[in-house]
Amino acid sequence: MRIAVFGTGGVGGYFGGRLAASGADVHFLARGAHLAAMQSRGLRILSPLGDADIPRVDATADPAAIGPVDVVIFAVKLYDMQDAARMLAPLLGSNAVVIPLQNGVDAVDTLAAAVGAKHVAGGTAYISALIAEPGVIRHTAIGRMTFGPVDGRHLDTLREFHALCKRAGIDAVLSDRIFVDIWAKFARLTVFSGMTCIARSPIGVIRDSPALRALMEAAVHESVSVARGKQIPLPHSAYDDTLAGLRALPPQTRASMLEDLERGRRLELPWLSGAIARIGDEVGVDTPTHDLFVALLEPHVNGKGPVTPPPLPVTDARLRNPSIS
Repeated sequence: MRIAVFGTGGVGGYFGGRLAASGADVHFLARGAHLAAMQSRGLRILSPLGDADIPRVDATADPAAIGPVDVVIFAVKLYDMQDAARMLAPLLGSNAVVIPLQNGVDAVDTLAAAVGAKHVAGGTAYISALIAEPGVIRHTAIGRMTFGPVDGRHLDTLREFHALCKRAGIDAVLSDRIFVDIWAKFARLTVFSGMTCIARSPIGVIRDSPALRALMEAAVHESVSVARGKQIPLPHSAYDDTLAGLRALPPQTRASMLEDLERGRRLELPWLSGAIARIGDEVGVDTPTHDLFVALLEPHVNGKGPVTPPPLPVTDARLRNPSIS
């Protein structure tokens, strides 16, 4: 099985690196100094689950240099997703499947529009990892990848890929209800990213503050309510499960969006709390806490770079008059 990792940041670098270290046939797509370091020195993973050093990896910026593969781990940032999806064609043979590991809930539809639904599975990841320096991935917490068919196709390929992940020591789950899994992660991440960013603090600080904890609980209620309004069949315990997941995180855990905020990078806000606000409008669910997250973080959404992001998917009135209950 040939595997391409499209986007070798913290997520793609960790999972792809683990697969490559186990001997799987993995090809990495990256850019800039990170690509140059991988081409000259390989890829290193620093992790509490054990470090890995892969001194030689197949890394390029050109999908055509890789050619058709069986599985694409699609792990670019949300704001790069549409442009990256248009570059996938050289990787896709007739039976290739793309597994998106983006945050948010739009990846399957975006990919299907770009490459056809026949090539798309669903996927999500629970992981805290980032590029510590070019060629080096620092993994700090969790490390689970969940994926599954959206329409029954590619099951044999996904089973083979699942077996490869297990052999590589990856906590991988082959799911038969992938949209529920995606939304369950979305409900948790929207709160985790929003709270750690507005507090500029790891999750432990938030849990220890009565005021911040109350705000977190309100945000969880809104995220779960929006999922239910969207007719996603989350379990009855979804609110308690989401809070339990946030309470179980190591106290030093920080959302990747907080790392981006502190480094002056673009934020995935429009596809996280911004999406909760947008979908809440669509299904008639009020989202005052996520509206507050959007209002407080919107000035930073473009980071310090020159590139203008797409408009936040919320109304101007929300940005002018944020409110909390």
